[in-house]
Amino acid sequence: MTYMCRPQLSEWVVASYLALQHRFPTYWKQQSQGRWAKLEDVPDDSVGRRIGILGYGSIGRQTGRVAKALGMDVHAYTLHPRPTPESRRDKGYTPVGLGDPDGTLPSKWFSGSSTQELHNFLGSGLDLLVIATPLTEATRGLIAEAEFEILAKNKTFVSNIARGPVVNADVLIRSLNNNSIRGAALDVTDPEPLPDGHPLWTAKNVIITPHVSGRSTGYGTRIMELLEMNLERLSKGRPLENVVSRKTGY
Repeated sequence: MTYMCRPQLSEWVVASYLALQHRFPTYWKQQSQGRWAKLEDVPDDSVGRRIGILGYGSIGRQTGRVAKALGMDVHAYTLHPRPTPESRRDKGYTPVGLGDPDGTLPSKWFSGSSTQELHNFLGSGLDLLVIATPLTEATRGLIAEAEFEILAKNKTFVSNIARGPVVNADVLIRSLNNNSIRGAALDVTDPEPLPDGHPLWTAKNVIITPHVSGRSTGYGTRIMELLEMNLERLSKGRPLENVVSRKTGY
């Protein structure tokens, strides 16, 4: 039921990215100390920057929409190729004004299951990598040593709203602490809950939240909208929307 999570998850991605870009954690600390001091380093704005969305499903599409509104260039990655306009359409239910129903936002679309195809995507000049892929045996540990080496070339910011085990935590921590990536925003971790004293808590330039990015006051309303729609489709013998495959895991 990813439809209900799209707006708030995408807001979380952009909010946490902008917070670190504009040095909010440092300014919040100064505020708590009653200090008025401008940092010497000037933040980058988002116009002309490039976001890469690993897993361009409903959540990824809404994230692409919000990023596009900020002036960012969008690159998408999916497991299966989407060479035609029809293949890029979102087959699930998309409320008016949300997502990317026609699949037209990405300036470049990557796909495939090989390491090289993934590396081509990661090496496409990304300023922000959003991990929105489901956790399967194929995606467990997907972003590890070799992948962070590629991301380091552009000092890519990493945002994980998928599942913690998609990313190798040890390599992530090392990449943060040696400044080879710009920063990270994590709503999911490995392990989870993240225990007291874990080195990720004190890593540099990271925002961590306890798996809450999908929460919002509108969540229940959207669940009922989808349920009502699917009950009507069921009564008419029509296929249901937003069906999860037990075989693929998504």
